[in-house]
Order: sequence, then structure tokens, then C-alpha cells
Amino acid sequence: MNALTWDPAQYARFSAPRARPFHDLLARVEASDPDLVVDVGCGPGNLTLELARRWPGARVRGFDSSPEMIAKAPVDHGVEFAVAAAQDFDATGVDVVVSNAVLQWIPEHRDLLRRWASQLAPGAWLAFQVPSNFDAPSHRLMRELADSPPWRHRLAGVLRGSESVATPQEYLDLLAGAGLLADVWQTEYQQVLAGEDPVLEWVRGTGLRPVLQALDAASAAEFEREYAALLREAYPARDYGTPFPFLRTFAVSTVPG
Repeated sequence: MNALTWDPAQYARFSAPRARPFHDLLARVEASDPDLVVDVGCGPGNLTLELARRWPGARVRGFDSSPEMIAKAPVDHGVEFAVAAAQDFDATGVDVVVSNAVLQWIPEHRDLLRRWASQLAPGAWLAFQVPSNFDAPSHRLMRELADSPPWRHRLAGVLRGSESVATPQEYLDLLAGAGLLADVWQTEYQQVLAGEDPVLEWVRGTGLRPVLQALDAASAAEFEREYAALLREAYPARDYGTPFPFLRTFAVSTVPG
């Protein structure tokens, strides 16, 4: 499959709930005076600015594989942005590595984490969070529809499942096995989304991207119509909005010394 094309405006529609896990992750990083901080898979860069605010004396870099996202990155804030792939990142000399909701897109990210851990110097930090909701109705129904007879021949192999991320225990074993002191946990956010078909709007910015890219416009619209009906049944709206539980896995680790 070709590299995904991202829509920064669609992704930003739910900027507040998407940002909350980043802040929860960053709160557990105890680096005091880093020289170099890198945001791996920074998206449009708005959260990367938070790293510069947290450590004003540090050099802060953000990179993302999406040119569309980097084109929306803020300028003139003292943060360096670039188009680059996480697979090519070398963590040597970096004091804090942060990755927010990116690694689930990279099948070999477990190997990347081991490599980055081996490159970090004593006192450096590695922190990431990944969505762990691949078995939730939003993703399960998407996969089931994609695997149904009308769609199977066009969407075979496009979507991945729970193998996209490791379990908390597996991440702990990986990081501790690489010699890091690690803290791994999960949080399920009880998100409340507003608007018409809000869960569909949410996944349009993330998990549905591979499907939309694999289909022509007319077919994508038909898939969305069928999928939206399934989502409305799985996530019924309340008077106050549509509850959308979202499980995420966090890991914060540091090199002893």
C-alpha cells in the first residue's frame, strides 16, 4: 500500500481529546534540563510547541512522514520541523524522545523501540503512547465490513487489527529488557463527541484513512454510508453527546545513570 495521505483539517476536528493523552504522557517525563528533544511523528506540530514550552532551553525538533501535516506546522516558534520517517530516526544524542499516537502505524515499531533504547545515553528519556482500541466496535466493525463480500476484493490487507500494538506487559518487557527503567499503563478515556455521526468523523481523521485511500470517491462514500449505520447502532447518541470510549497504552522510560 502507498504511504497514507493525511488531512490535517479533518484530524484537527477533535484536537482537544486528541491532545489530552499527549499531556498525560508528558506529565510523567521527569527530564529537568534536556538539550535536545525530538517529537517523532509530530503531525501538524501544535503539540510539539508544548515541548518547547516545557523545556524552553532545549532545542526541539519535530518530524512526520506526512508532507501535508508538516505543511501545517507552526513557524517562527523556535521549533525545527521536517518531513522524515520514524524508521530513519537515530536517537543518538537525544535527551527526550516523545512519540504520540504514531507507532501503531509502523508494523516494525517494536524493533525501532529497541534500537532507540540502545542509542540513548544515560539519563535520556523515551516516552510514547499508542491507541489500544483495535478491538473496540469502531475498529472491529470497520474490519468486518471491509472483509464482507462487497468489499473484500478491494480492501484485502488494507486494515490491521490488535497486532498493530503490543500489550502493556509486552512493552514493559521490551523496554526493561533493553535496560531502561519503565512505567507502562493504560487509560480508557470516556470521550463525549458532538455533532452528526461523530465517531465516523473521528475515524475519518485516523483509522479510516487506509480505506478511503484504497477506494475511489464513489466507493469510499458508499463504504462510509454502510459503516456510519453500524457506528450509530454501536455508539448511540445521548442527550449530552455520543460517548466514545477510547483505550490508550502509555510508556515512559529512562536510561539509568
